[in-house]
Amino acid sequence: MSCATLIDSGAVLDWYRRHGRHDLPWQQDTTPYRVWVSEIMLQQTQVSTVIGYYQRFMTRFPDVESLAAAPLDEVLHLWTGLGYYARARNLHKTAQTVCQLHNGSFPPDIDSLTALPGIGRSTAGAILALAMGERGVILDGNVKRVLCRYHAIRSWSGESKTLARLWQIAEDTTPRQQVAAYTQAMMDLGATLCTRSKPDCERCPLQAGCQAYKLAITRQLPVSKPRKTLPQKQTCMILFYQDDDTVLLQQRQTSGLWGGLWSLPECDDEQALSEWLQCYGGERDGQWPVLRHTFSHFHLDITPILVRAGSSVRCLDSAGSLWYPLNHSMKLGLAAPVKKLLDRLASHPHKPLSNAQD
Repeated sequence: MSCATLIDSGAVLDWYRRHGRHDLPWQQDTTPYRVWVSEIMLQQTQVSTVIGYYQRFMTRFPDVESLAAAPLDEVLHLWTGLGYYARARNLHKTAQTVCQLHNGSFPPDIDSLTALPGIGRSTAGAILALAMGERGVILDGNVKRVLCRYHAIRSWSGESKTLARLWQIAEDTTPRQQVAAYTQAMMDLGATLCTRSKPDCERCPLQAGCQAYKLAITRQLPVSKPRKTLPQKQTCMILFYQDDDTVLLQQRQTSGLWGGLWSLPECDDEQALSEWLQCYGGERDGQWPVLRHTFSHFHLDITPILVRAGSSVRCLDSAGSLWYPLNHSMKLGLAAPVKKLLDRLASHPHKPLSNAQD
């Protein structure tokens, strides 16, 4: 690659000093732990959404030791709503590994960092650059967008050849001095100016060298992931509630969909529901309209079934199941659609619920 194609890091740093973001919560009292948590939260999630979660997480788990010592249920509870719950499980595992194998300190090299659960090459680079003052290279979604436009890369960044090219560009471009400022600056450029829609090219410090701008194809880049029609799946979720404002929850297996989270009992069809009612007791009290929840690889259509537990209910607390208070006073990890259904149940009088339709 010729030097002529490299990003002008001086222009990026000058722009960052004047216009970059300097007051994000994880930029205050910077430590490897704080940067790591923020980077994991920011995967697939906007900064505006993350800030509140991050602040609550840091209040409860101010350091890696407190996170390592916490029950996984409490970690998942604070993660509820952020999605991609494997991130939270890996966060907990990594905290324990750092305490057990590294005496509570994050290792200062790329290989040791990427050996930790849930820490990839870009996250490790961010920890090194932003918290340790070491040269670390990042390639998050914002940086990919900047590089794809600057170099007019006309293939999807998820393709192996394209991704390898982007990593090489990032390696060649990242300076050895002021690496923390440069790293944050590149992320800020993508987040505030070089946005996916309506990029503000007139204020961009890289406009002069940007190939997409010269070719007037800025809005066509980066190339989107090839779209596939998402398959649809269906399930019925049973809101089995008692008059004391509690509802039955069951813990899901640690692997698979919503691994380790607490959820509502499920059944596939009316016959399975009838068998469930015969087994556990209770009186069916109507149902709500279908709630669609979309994952990255399929749509899940949820039919909420209301069942009122009678005095002869045969479902007692046991391992893997419990009566959950609708005021959320118990700290458990809940999948987003489950929390939405529980909030709705709490907001309606349950005597009866059959008229509570949207």
